[in-house]
Amino acid sequence: MTTETRQPILFLSHGAPPLADDATWTDQLHEWSKDFTRPKNILMISAHWEQAPTTVSGFEKKNPLVYDFWGFPQHYYTVEYDSPLAPDLAMDVAKLIATPDNPIQHDPHRGLDHGAYVPLVELFPEADVPVLQMSLPTLDARQLFEMGRKLGELRDQGTMIVGSGFTTHNLQWFNPSAPADATPPTASAEFDHWAAEAVATGEIDAILDFENRAPGAKIAHPRTEHWAPLYVALGAADATGELTNSQTAVDGFWYGLSKRSWQFN
Repeated sequence: MTTETRQPILFLSHGAPPLADDATWTDQLHEWSKDFTRPKNILMISAHWEQAPTTVSGFEKKNPLVYDFWGFPQHYYTVEYDSPLAPDLAMDVAKLIATPDNPIQHDPHRGLDHGAYVPLVELFPEADVPVLQMSLPTLDARQLFEMGRKLGELRDQGTMIVGSGFTTHNLQWFNPSAPADATPPTASAEFDHWAAEAVATGEIDAILDFENRAPGAKIAHPRTEHWAPLYVALGAADATGELTNSQTAVDGFWYGLSKRSWQFN
């Protein structure tokens, strides 16, 4: 691969650590990754890191993992994903988005949280692609969309931009005693259908204003952090003319939550 290979932009529903035990979902992620050209590096924006001003993960030592979950069996806390660091990408990100009002900070001790490493284990199991995680400095839809627009040119430098959230995320629906593919709640299904249509047709204004436009929005997302990484992905896609060149890479439901994931080429 050359650094001029244009990389896709992803928005993926990342799942909790037990995603690794779900054969259906992991197979979907494995199939998805077969179509990737190996990126030079990955810029990961996860729902699980909100910090202002914008902060990037450590690049002085290896990427540690942040086991940012509680009450799971012990083996989920021994997962390893020893991906290389991406200091050059950190500098590129800073050049594109740093301003006096939004400087870029570096947290040398911050590693990859489960919104980053859980899907990466399935998509890039060899852990040989450098990864940089970037915080969400705000949940404001327009600000994140504009940030994504500034980051879009990284695609032509070989960077895969990944927004990691969840298409619906209401943990009151999560019922591990039921089958993973059980019929989802009506609000989850209706929101998923709306989201599929809105992304397919590039309805940016509706997506950015989803709380007022989407059916069951405040039930599907009691808080918006798992939808917010999509704004960055859409901004990057819009900046490079790929907003309506999208495809659903993963669909279906997992314990009531929509795992719909998109790729923008």
